[in-house]
Amino acid sequence: MFKSVLVANRGEIACRVFRTAHRMGLRTIAVYSEADADALHVREADEAVLIGPAPARESYLDAAKVLAAAKAAGAEAIHPGYGFLSENADFAEAVMAAGIVWIGPKPASIRAMGLKDAAKSLMIEAGVPVTPGYLGEDQSLERLQKEADAIGYPVLIKAVAGGGGKGMKKVDRAEDFADGLASAQREGQSSFGDPRVLIEKYITRPRHIEVQVFGDSHGTVVHLHERDCSLQRRHQKVIEEAPAPGMDAATRKAVTDAAVRAAKAVNYEGAGTIEFIADASDGLKADRIWFMEMNTRLQVEHPVTEAITGVDLVEWQLRVAAGEPIPLKQADIPLNGWAMEARLYAEDPANGFLPSIGCLEHFHLPENIRVDTGVTWGSEVSQFYDPMIAKLIVHADTREAAAVGLAEACGQVEVWPVKANAGFLKRCLEHPRFVAGDVDTGFIAAEEPALTASEPTAEVRAAALAVLAADAHHAEEWVRPSDRPGGGGPWAPTAAGLYGFRMNGARPAPQRARLNGALIEARAVPEEHGSYWKVDLGEATVDAYVLTGGVTLIHDGRPDRELSRVVDEPVLFHDGEAWAFEPVTHQGGAGTGPASDGSLRAPMPGKIVATPAKPGDTVTKGQPVVVLEAMKMEHALVAPFDGVVAEIGVSVGDQVTDGTVLAVVTTAE
Repeated sequence: MFKSVLVANRGEIACRVFRTAHRMGLRTIAVYSEADADALHVREADEAVLIGPAPARESYLDAAKVLAAAKAAGAEAIHPGYGFLSENADFAEAVMAAGIVWIGPKPASIRAMGLKDAAKSLMIEAGVPVTPGYLGEDQSLERLQKEADAIGYPVLIKAVAGGGGKGMKKVDRAEDFADGLASAQREGQSSFGDPRVLIEKYITRPRHIEVQVFGDSHGTVVHLHERDCSLQRRHQKVIEEAPAPGMDAATRKAVTDAAVRAAKAVNYEGAGTIEFIADASDGLKADRIWFMEMNTRLQVEHPVTEAITGVDLVEWQLRVAAGEPIPLKQADIPLNGWAMEARLYAEDPANGFLPSIGCLEHFHLPENIRVDTGVTWGSEVSQFYDPMIAKLIVHADTREAAAVGLAEACGQVEVWPVKANAGFLKRCLEHPRFVAGDVDTGFIAAEEPALTASEPTAEVRAAALAVLAADAHHAEEWVRPSDRPGGGGPWAPTAAGLYGFRMNGARPAPQRARLNGALIEARAVPEEHGSYWKVDLGEATVDAYVLTGGVTLIHDGRPDRELSRVVDEPVLFHDGEAWAFEPVTHQGGAGTGPASDGSLRAPMPGKIVATPAKPGDTVTKGQPVVVLEAMKMEHALVAPFDGVVAEIGVSVGDQVTDGTVLAVVTTAE
């Protein structure tokens, strides 16, 4: 066994590998960019080496810099994690040529499975079923359009070197094909340096089923059962589980046997995943499940497999890379209980899931479950990398218990001022369709209005108003009866507008506040000591006990629910959502602010990759006007209403900062 390992990656996967490496007594080495100088993975390593500026292409994707760091630190092995250089065959060869152990499959296996078109041809030869489509070399628009028309819409355009949803576009109509192709080609070129695509038939009720495989240098290949990754948004996985709901023993055997055949076809060594697409229109059936691709690395969702098998997949990777055989025979790999993982992203579901960047000034994750993360309180979420900040993993005896446990865990997440998707994840897990196992890759798109809705409950509104009332109450200078001229009389505040313990005082006027920008109002009256408040919302009355760190809601005289509170900021956390609130000291109408003036502003720093509309064009609400590339994905800025494009203030290739006006749309009049 080698004595040291460098992880050519960052964030949670680097921390994850270090955890096992430390347990095995190995010296750990991190690499980092200038943006990650204070990152958690740097702090958790025994040694760290700076490899370049913040952009990934100048640091984590620069193979020469990573290899130089490994040599300088005396690393005996390199673990690539996932993403970045993990599926780069040239990098793997360079590592091995330098006499360093490569913790991954052979370069030939990476190449065989790295291009989706070539991999599908290989799978056909190995007797693994594949989806119908076009895998040809002719990449002209005319040929690709002709093939798509022949396959029948909808079709899926996929970058041949793609992964993680990048370079993947669904096209529903022939007239939209050219635009979808151009976008897929741009993302393929930007993310992988390869604009080529393949065309597949789009399955209308697809399930994403994948099988964890593992091979060693002694010719053994085993599987560690399947995972279901069907809950996706824009082809990015959101919630994963193992095993797959609705998978019977016969279908499981057919799928896992096919996965093992696929791995053996490329003499696979190490951890890998065979991904399948299933037509779920009539349940899971072996003859309706087809090979999609192979990921020649450890997957983001590997913890759910670890949970149901009791296997440390990173330890297996390290041992197999050192030449040891796989520790267990196929028959000895268990399948115990059910596991689910939710990906916690720094993004705003209420605003089109736009990524959110900045400092994690407040950051709390549940403590009674497995959490894999690469950030902590005070960490910076950067514009340069993927916005995933943690993975929450729950293991239970049954699927129902796992879903309940994970929903509860998501509800305990507290992130501020960076926005996060914890509330969205909780609503996904509690949705009746998900609970029933009625899932497919279109689930989130179909249910998105309900999943992204985050209207404040009566509890949240009452808690916010109670906090404001209590804070104002305690800020006042109260005059004791014995201190007043003449003494006696009831308790009373020294300023108008706040109400103390005056038993016969006038009924207080409603208090107003803004909660995440929306106006709320209620009457809040203290019951005792300025901490216990009765909040009359009109449709309901809520009793709240305001504490320094939170608000306890009272039901029938007993504590019912507790909402966390950031003391230095007026923020409440409830069911995974963060609610910022502030008092309104003047009379004002309801609403969330002025209507849009038609200015389309960059929601984050990025690069302009397309301007579908031109000045003078007539556009309809929702029509793309400018396309921004940021956080390794394309984001379309759309017309806020029907009108005319008055101005396009940027050109393709421009780098823009957060808030830059990219275009202006005016009404037709």
